[in-house]
Amino acid sequence: MSVIGFIGSVFSPWYRWSGRKSPQNHVCINVATYGRGGRFTMTDRGRSALRQTASRLEVGPSMMRWEDGRLIIDIDEISSHPLISRVRGQIRVTPSAVTGVELALTPDRSHVWRPFAPVADIEVEIDRPGWTWTGHGYFDANFGTRALEEDFGYWTWGRYPTPGGAQCFYDAERLDGTRLEAGIAFDRDGNARRIPLPPKTRFARSLWAVARETRADPGYRPRQVKNMLDAPFYSRSAVRTQLDGVETVGVHEALDLRRFRSPLLKPMLAVRVPRRPNWRFDPT
Repeated sequence: MSVIGFIGSVFSPWYRWSGRKSPQNHVCINVATYGRGGRFTMTDRGRSALRQTASRLEVGPSMMRWEDGRLIIDIDEISSHPLISRVRGQIRVTPSAVTGVELALTPDRSHVWRPFAPVADIEVEIDRPGWTWTGHGYFDANFGTRALEEDFGYWTWGRYPTPGGAQCFYDAERLDGTRLEAGIAFDRDGNARRIPLPPKTRFARSLWAVARETRADPGYRPRQVKNMLDAPFYSRSAVRTQLDGVETVGVHEALDLRRFRSPLLKPMLAVRVPRRPNWRFDPT
């Protein structure tokens, strides 16, 4: 599963139509579960739904908070069409360490990637049959002062577990003609180091024909082992690759921002991303 907290919901058509002038008026905790019975929730909420402290992000009925060295996520959301139902429960993310790494995605730092916990354990308790489990996870963030489509045409990102921790790869084509190519290895203590980049290797397009590529040992062809999220401009999947002679399965994303710029996509997205501008917290 994946959970993303947005202040300024970058993939919300409502935020785009508003002119992106007030990120606090377009907030969201997006929840997606994968596999049989999977659900997708992404409700664009107004400023009345946002409460923040240094250790807590609350958006309407859902919340993320740091507590005793863990990230605790309480969710209570309604999934979008075509499978409308409530998704309620708690996820607990326990980092093996928290890093101090930041990667500027553009020279002027208008976009920054912050891998807080590239190696973590997770506990999931969702009130539906089969949705209680423990596993391996991670926690990261992206920050930006401009819209993604103003600076990028296409990017891919991948995070792959390794025997000593994890390796992350960020590749992007900027609209000014330059490229970002970054590979970072993390150990379980949170130490990070730049690594030589394995070859960039294409593999099968997504169901919406989004081009996909990731890093792999020479001669190895990566492949999708699980489709997680598929949109006309975006693909998230579990991908098998080989790094330093070891096969590994990690999470891969491909984002085609040329497609995302199309105004034809925004009404389609509005079906999956409902707008709920008003919210009232219960008195405490």
